Amino acid sequence: MTPGFPLTRRGLVAAALLASAGVAAAQDGPLRLVVPFTPGTGIDLIARTVGPKLSERLKRPVVVENRAGASGNIGTEAVVRAAPDGSTLLVSVNTLVMNRSLYPQMPFDPVRDLQPVSLTSWGQLILVTHPRSGFKTAAELIAAAKKAPGKLNYASPGVGTPHHLSMELFKNTAKVFLTHIPYRGTGPAVTDMIGGQVDAMFLPIHVALPQVRSGRLVALGIGSDKRHPLLPELPTLSEAKAGEVNVDMWYGIFAPKGMPAAQVTALNREINDILRSEDVKKAFEGQGMDPASDTPDGFARLVSKDADRWAALIKAQGIKAE
Repeated sequence: MTPGFPLTRRGLVAAALLASAGVAAAQDGPLRLVVPFTPGTGIDLIARTVGPKLSERLKRPVVVENRAGASGNIGTEAVVRAAPDGSTLLVSVNTLVMNRSLYPQMPFDPVRDLQPVSLTSWGQLILVTHPRSGFKTAAELIAAAKKAPGKLNYASPGVGTPHHLSMELFKNTAKVFLTHIPYRGTGPAVTDMIGGQVDAMFLPIHVALPQVRSGRLVALGIGSDKRHPLLPELPTLSEAKAGEVNVDMWYGIFAPKGMPAAQVTALNREINDILRSEDVKKAFEGQGMDPASDTPDGFARLVSKDADRWAALIKAQGIKAE
């Protein structure tokens, strides 16, 4: 076709056929599940649990690809830039929407430039302290923080992580100040928490549970609207007189913006069926996650609402990524 001249009807038909052939080829080839964090994380577990089952249903190879770095932004951008032809999906967590406000100079918008496909699960965070702190309840921690602002500190796996922003929400709600000590990963933070070098932190329930049961850490409350079956005696932070602090983490699957609606709906249906299976439920629960599902529109509303909530907190607390 000569540039600058309109397509004839025959040309339009040919172009449509070529486009259809391209989509068909993409759907026959491998499907990449991009995990924007390292292997072994909860997000990685979701991809490696759902992937093989999705491969069976779609009759095509599904490959998990870990593209870690920049708090998940590197892997996320790779999916944003990918063709919306069903060959690339993102498996992520609510860090995605936190990054939107923490990194305002990013060359993409993780909310606007991705198509929510399916919610997969929820995870809970619990507030813990060291036995030597003497705190038995969240209210006692708050009272001590009010008495000596800044004296108490808290750990996180790094700036902008759900653990970090959850404690900032706790501080903002209780109107207290604890000094943030960011670590390079959960492991070192937990090591110092167990060693008594830090006073408090939020941890995923499956990470904290062995330490709480062994007495190396003390659980003060769960950042959820309801108690968890793994620790039924642990009160919610609201019940513990620490205010309405819900820091549940959602996990889900996204596609590049522009994927055809029919394709999004079909993927959502297959993924939701997978999430109902007992072996998936057991795998998720082993990592402290509860399987969950929603429509693409419902998941999109959740993502948008959560983005606004964390944006307001990040602005109010003056949190910077660097």
